[in-house]
Amino acid sequence: MNLADCYKKVRQRTEYICSPLQTEDYVVQPVVDVSPPKWHIGHTTWFFETFILKPYFMGYQEFNLNYNYVFNSYYETVGNRVIRTDRGNLSRPTVNDIYQYRAYVDEAMEKFLTAEPADDVKELIVLGFNHEEQHQELLLTDIKYILGHNPLFPAYSTTYVSPKVDEVDRAEFVKMTERVYDIGFTGEGFCFDNELNRHKVYLNAYEINPNLVTNAEYLEFINSGGYHDFRHWHAEGWDWVKTNKIESPLYWHFIDGEWCNYTFHGLEPVNLKDPVCHISYFEAYAYAAWKGLRLPTEFEWEAAATKFSWGKSWEWTESSYLPYPGFAKAPGAIGEYNGKFMVNQKVLRGASEATSPGHSRITYRNFFQTHLRWQFTGIRLAR
Repeated sequence: MNLADCYKKVRQRTEYICSPLQTEDYVVQPVVDVSPPKWHIGHTTWFFETFILKPYFMGYQEFNLNYNYVFNSYYETVGNRVIRTDRGNLSRPTVNDIYQYRAYVDEAMEKFLTAEPADDVKELIVLGFNHEEQHQELLLTDIKYILGHNPLFPAYSTTYVSPKVDEVDRAEFVKMTERVYDIGFTGEGFCFDNELNRHKVYLNAYEINPNLVTNAEYLEFINSGGYHDFRHWHAEGWDWVKTNKIESPLYWHFIDGEWCNYTFHGLEPVNLKDPVCHISYFEAYAYAAWKGLRLPTEFEWEAAATKFSWGKSWEWTESSYLPYPGFAKAPGAIGEYNGKFMVNQKVLRGASEATSPGHSRITYRNFFQTHLRWQFTGIRLAR
């Protein structure tokens, strides 16, 4: 598939994700971590306008001079921006305005891609594809949070089907031998800079569960009083539980003596066989401690990943998000993409049902702060 076709495919998927939404759904920002869907639509468009069209397409006329301020996310190099907490206050530009902006940029990109771009520009375009795919997952997670915190619990789509993941159901932990393992991206194709450089890591012998923790297993933790026993929690995690009165995973509701779970289909009884999802690192750690086990490091996860199924939900690891040996930030705005976030975050490995097709790989390093759980996050245990 050529660049023009790849561009069209990526852009169409974003709009497909938004197709079940009503206009009012596009503008809601319930919490700081969630961006209104219309902002995602504008920001992913801004990326191609700012980093491809404006510097490389001769004669390109910027759609709206204010949009750099509105849709810049965190790129200090590119200029001032609306702060994240104010994205929900942007009643203007309207949803219709933003879709016109998107069509305008798409038309310009289509013309730009009729000629073969230079290799360095190709790299930026492919980064743009992967950037938009990241926002496609964020769109789904943000939409779920928006609708899941609507008191009516409306369905996102009654026809939504969770992508199938080939699941392994084995009782035995996978045994990994003590040795030096190669970690990090290698080969052809795209990767983010935080997956480089490939390097060697010594690991002691360990075992890792081929299965994710299920809702049924996690319910045992709840019923045993796990959220009321400080012994299982980090001090910061215990403060988080008490301050926020946490009693269960995000989207769980105890109604008429039964646990229910908000899904893309609306509110449903908790499926006990499904992997538990929307768990913070604090909860994942506490559950592992309650079981007398632990979370794997990201290196243990990567070394063993070919021996189990993954991709249903992102998996918390015990690794802090840090640079690999020899990591170097790219010059300019692109260098702000990953490197400046390498502090106070934990690494997530794998993928989730919201991850765009073809966007996952064993070396992918996702990362979030320890208290966050609106992402599709679950638990795999090790010992």
